[in-house]
Amino acid sequence: MATVQSTVVNSAATLTRNERLDRLPFNKAHRKLLVASGIGWAFDAMDVGLVSFVVAAIAADPHFDLTATEKSWVLSIGFVGMAIGAALGGYVADRVGRKTVFSATLVIFGLANGGMALSWSLAALLIARLIIGLGLGAELPVASTLVSEFSPTKQRGRMTVLLESFWAVGWIVAACIGYFVIPNTGDWGWRWALLIGALPLLYAIVTRMHIPESVRFLESKGREREAERAVRYFEQAGGVEPVASPKGRPLPKIGTRELFGGKYIARTAAIWATWFFVNFSYYGAFTWMPSLLADQFGSLTKSFGYTLAIAIAQLPGYFLAAWLVEIWGRRKTLSIFLAVSAVAAFAFSQAGSVAAVLCFGMLLSASNLGAWGVLYAVTPEIYPTRLRGAAAGAAAACGRVAAIIAPLLMPWFLTLSGGNKAVAFSVFAVAFILACVAALCLPERTGKELED
Repeated sequence: MATVQSTVVNSAATLTRNERLDRLPFNKAHRKLLVASGIGWAFDAMDVGLVSFVVAAIAADPHFDLTATEKSWVLSIGFVGMAIGAALGGYVADRVGRKTVFSATLVIFGLANGGMALSWSLAALLIARLIIGLGLGAELPVASTLVSEFSPTKQRGRMTVLLESFWAVGWIVAACIGYFVIPNTGDWGWRWALLIGALPLLYAIVTRMHIPESVRFLESKGREREAERAVRYFEQAGGVEPVASPKGRPLPKIGTRELFGGKYIARTAAIWATWFFVNFSYYGAFTWMPSLLADQFGSLTKSFGYTLAIAIAQLPGYFLAAWLVEIWGRRKTLSIFLAVSAVAAFAFSQAGSVAAVLCFGMLLSASNLGAWGVLYAVTPEIYPTRLRGAAAGAAAACGRVAAIIAPLLMPWFLTLSGGNKAVAFSVFAVAFILACVAALCLPERTGKELED
């Protein structure tokens, strides 16, 4: 064992800190980072999932009695906040640190969830939902960037997809709350559901203590001791003796406008298009899913149960994507999962029986969310450290624009199809095809080190 360790140390003697991180075996420090970040991610998903159930319950609350248009605004206003939060969060994370932004966002949407639970007017609901979106939008690209920057090169795609798999955990918890809490706690059921969604406020305290700051960020700011301490923590967990690395040099600044410069314009266009069409289909379909199934089968409680079953199917989709992303590569895995999503969305549009709805709904859930995992893995990899947070945030913000539009268009889609889901899910199938085409234009970064 000592001989093996000595060999690793000697071969690492000339490595930079980032190279030392990239070549480490997956170890308990990586697992701790993944779980700590993933729990925050699950809370985010729980929030997005809860609102789809909550809106259906609020609409049935005599105090609110929401119209279809008002329901669509409650769903969409959160995505306005997410678009703003994603753009600002990535920009701020490149300047003050990934960890700081990650923790702050959990506090923001934890408090706002509590505020939404206590809302007594449509205006208060919309304001609270907007603030929730700000925190949620900023957190997601920052968390994926942080995990990507600490992951070993050979495991980076898999770790990021597994991080995204916590989204399924959050959605399943939301579906359970929707199925068991909302129908069984009277008129206050949806309020209790939102108060549960305020738990991220407590988790943010734990997050600040246990999630390390990005080594690449620390070096870019000249914080050498902190950067070395973070690397040695991961080396110790992997059983590798630390070695001295050259002093990290502050990286020259790159303006955000470089996203649209000659070197990055093609990948920016491709990743933005992918984000846009994936968001359009996902949020249009899944935020309205409980309401659509309630209308189709005449029961809100049954609808919540069907949505729970569809949500559970996300997990095998993530795990399959996590396995394939290091075998097939990012581009191939992403495009195939998006193609399957297109087929599943069209089949779901025509599904009339409970069995067909569950079958094609679960296939759509598995393939769509598997694609999401790979998309979060791809996005930070195709940009350098100096742009990574801002670029990931900008791509996510572009996607959130689609997330705003899709729920607002749903009442129109329903009118076109006489109240059923056929037109909406046919449109979503086309959007998945467009996302698939855009994904094929992305650069392949499997097995390559992150660019500084």
